[in-house]
Amino acid sequence: MSPYEPRPSGCTPFEEELIDAMKNFAHSTNAPAFDTAGMVHRTRRRRTTLIAGCAAALMVAGGGTALASMTAGSETSAKPAATTVDHNRATFLLGGLTKEPIAVDLTGMDLATAKGQFIKAQLKLGTIVKVTSPGCKPTSVVEVTPHSPKIVSRGDTVNVKLCEG
Repeated sequence: MSPYEPRPSGCTPFEEELIDAMKNFAHSTNAPAFDTAGMVHRTRRRRTTLIAGCAAALMVAGGGTALASMTAGSETSAKPAATTVDHNRATFLLGGLTKEPIAVDLTGMDLATAKGQFIKAQLKLGTIVKVTSPGCKPTSVVEVTPHSPKIVSRGDTVNVKLCEG
């Protein structure tokens, strides 16, 4: 048999060597080994570290906010009572939307803006009365009834007192 004659397999010697080399290569490579337990452990550790970092950042931000509100509260309480406006009288607490009632302050707003707030809150506008009040802007909201700390729900009627001037 000459080297160029076809073999019983039907392949040339070069093709047979090539096939044998590919089979040897395919059977010699090892399957990749994964450390699944280690990967899960690292992932959990990273997740825990990330959550702890976020919690720490939120606590720092909350502490800063608390300190800022404490110092701001002491400054506002130092104002004389004659010039301050009683915002509680023109603020209502809207309940039923969230866990805690939402405070809506209408102090100093004109009637059109106040009506817009009532429409957003799905409240009915009750009686509108003009009253004389020192130091207020004419036709601005001075008081609403019911006012905070009472909670108002959707569909309730709210009465408004405006500054006469």
